[in-house]
Amino acid sequence: MNWSGVMPAMTTAFDDRLEVDHKFIARHARWLVENGCSGIVCLGSLGESPTLEFEEKMAVHSTVVAAVGDRIPVIAAVSALSTAEAVRIAAGAAKAGAAGLMILPPYVYKGDWREMKAHVGAVLKATKLEAMLYNNPVAYGTDFLPEQIAELAAGFPNLAAVKESSTDVRRVTAIRALTGDRLAIFVGVDDAIVEGIEAGAAGWIAGLVNALPRESVDLFSFARSGRKQEGFELYRWFLPLLRMDTVPKFIQLIKQVQQELRVGSARVRPPRLELMGEELAAVRAAVEYAQSTRPASAARSSPFSRS
Repeated sequence: MNWSGVMPAMTTAFDDRLEVDHKFIARHARWLVENGCSGIVCLGSLGESPTLEFEEKMAVHSTVVAAVGDRIPVIAAVSALSTAEAVRIAAGAAKAGAAGLMILPPYVYKGDWREMKAHVGAVLKATKLEAMLYNNPVAYGTDFLPEQIAELAAGFPNLAAVKESSTDVRRVTAIRALTGDRLAIFVGVDDAIVEGIEAGAAGWIAGLVNALPRESVDLFSFARSGRKQEGFELYRWFLPLLRMDTVPKFIQLIKQVQQELRVGSARVRPPRLELMGEELAAVRAAVEYAQSTRPASAARSSPFSRS
């Protein structure tokens, strides 16, 4: 595993019966590779994992692995209500060909540190794959503090990275202060990527990249290489869309942007519903404005493959 660069938290496409659309998912994955993404994360929060059955999850992993081959790694998100199910998902993802894991806390029970350490540790012990810890206290109510992350890193050699989504960019510095270069730190909220890289982040688990991959990869590259003028110009243009990744309806919003740009569908599985009324109009207006104000530094993503 090379834990660096821009890795989409890929959306899960559904057909008009709300069944998983494997043909589209394969095309989408190949398109993300073509536009410079360094890995793909399947079935994280943005991938609507809780709405998929176990067999559907394994089928998605297999589809994406087959689509991208050995060009980039596929990282399987491990998201479950129980520790036993999390271990089962990790084992199944490895069999499906995933190169790494992204481990989430249980998405209903907000346990204390002793319980969360046991949960994450059980998954890490059950696999030889390298893994990323996903810290998102805003969404899941469980906050892995820098000291706790350092404890996990000391105890589990295959913990290789952290997706830090606390929205506090100071966490990047705090984790690095305790762990040095032991862990690759990824920014997990779209509208903190430039600040996160300044603090030493190695990668970006991104959301709007599903619709605008080349623009996302270029923003990351500008920030990493110190091209601040070009980076700020692109970031300022991109921010209204990137901020859609930070609100409760981020899945509906990002999928709607995909549909507006003709690189996906707005379909979501209940209990989520597609946007309507003022919410829908706001997304369309934001996309239209972005299209009309694109700066010179914003190279366009390649045409979406229909094959």
